[in-house]
Amino acid sequence: MSAGHDHSHHHHHHHDHAPKLDQVNTAFIVGIILNSAFVLIEVIAGLATHSLSLLTDAGHNLSDVAGLALALLAFKLTKVNANSKYTFGYKRSTIIVSFFNALVLFVAVGFIGYEAIMRFLEPEKVDGGVMAWVAFIGIGINAFTAWLFVKDKDKDLNIKGAYLHMAVDAIVSFGVVISGIIIYFTKLYWIDSAVSLIIAIVILKGTWSLLIDSLRLEMAGVPKAMELEKIKNELLKCKGVLDVHHMHVWALSTTDNALTAHVVIAPEFVSAFENIKKDLRHRLEHLDIHHSTLEPEFVDEDCKQQDC
Repeated sequence: MSAGHDHSHHHHHHHDHAPKLDQVNTAFIVGIILNSAFVLIEVIAGLATHSLSLLTDAGHNLSDVAGLALALLAFKLTKVNANSKYTFGYKRSTIIVSFFNALVLFVAVGFIGYEAIMRFLEPEKVDGGVMAWVAFIGIGINAFTAWLFVKDKDKDLNIKGAYLHMAVDAIVSFGVVISGIIIYFTKLYWIDSAVSLIIAIVILKGTWSLLIDSLRLEMAGVPKAMELEKIKNELLKCKGVLDVHHMHVWALSTTDNALTAHVVIAPEFVSAFENIKKDLRHRLEHLDIHHSTLEPEFVDEDCKQQDC
């Protein structure tokens, strides 16, 4: 029996959960401009004071700017129409970018950790005062940028990634302010390395969940908030539906989810499948699944799919 499918049925509830594109665009653009300016400030201050920690942090912040730019590009690509080569459009680019951003954060942690250990072995003389003032500016810029993403961070993995980048940078800057002040008054240059290692651990903890979540979506796994049993039980509540099997749920992007399933229909309800389908789709939309392909089956039909 042929599948009943229709991908043009976006329900109004979807827009309550999805981040608003205009607001997201503005947040990313403001973040890119502010952080690019801060990278420039750090490079100038680092060169003027021979501070390797400021130059290293400038490199880290530059990777954040690249991450923000990639995430913005991914959001733009989700609005490109589907075509014969890419039937879902370029929605999946948001998953690829969120995974890449998690990897970039891990690489950044590696560099911070390596640099901190090298500094422990050979502490370098740094100007604590300049370090503290430049990092203080960084707290303001990074905290403000993170705040731009707070509202939507739980709605989309890319926004969560951007939020984590900025929040982590604010913590990094706070650590540099503290170490700068201590170094200024005590000349204990190893403090810089100790603070760097603590920061690296904080970054690792925050990034791990982002990496796991994005890897799951990359592997077409069931999105974190979804439970197959819960979805199946909801579909079985529909009048005329006897069973649901061969069910697959995966993410099309960091905000769009899809489902395919075989639906066993009671004999007396076969003629009413169109109405059943509408009811099923309505239930799925409330479960945050907005693209569904539902194939009806009769009770006495033997499903040939291997995993039924």
